[in-house]
Amino acid sequence: MENSNKLAWTWRVKEECLEEYVQMHLNPWPEILEEHSKAGITNYSIFQNGNQFFYCFECDDKEAAFAYIAQSEACNRWNAITSKMVEGSFDFNEETPMEPLREVFYLE
Repeated sequence: MENSNKLAWTWRVKEECLEEYVQMHLNPWPEILEEHSKAGITNYSIFQNGNQFFYCFECDDKEAAFAYIAQSEACNRWNAITSKMVEGSFDFNEETPMEPLREVFYLE
C-alpha cells in the first residue's frame, strides 16, 4: 500500500458553517471540477457524518496535483471561502495542506 495512488483525510466543519459548506459541495463551481480533473485528481468523494467530513481521491502524482491546485485562481478563491469553514486549511500553498490518513486495508 506504500505506492497507493489514493489519498484520504478528515476534517470537522464549524457548526455555524455546516449548511453553507454542504450546499457548496452539492453545487460545486464547474471550474473547480475542471481544475481538479486537470490536476489529475479522480474518483474524488466526500462523506459526511454530522460535522465531520471524510475526503478521498485518487491521483498518480499527489505533489504535482497539489502544485497545480495551489496555482489555480479558481481553486484559491474556493479554498479561501472553505478554509474559513473547517478546522484546518485548504491552502494548497502550505507544505502540507491536510494530514493524510494512513491506508491500512484495501480490497481490490
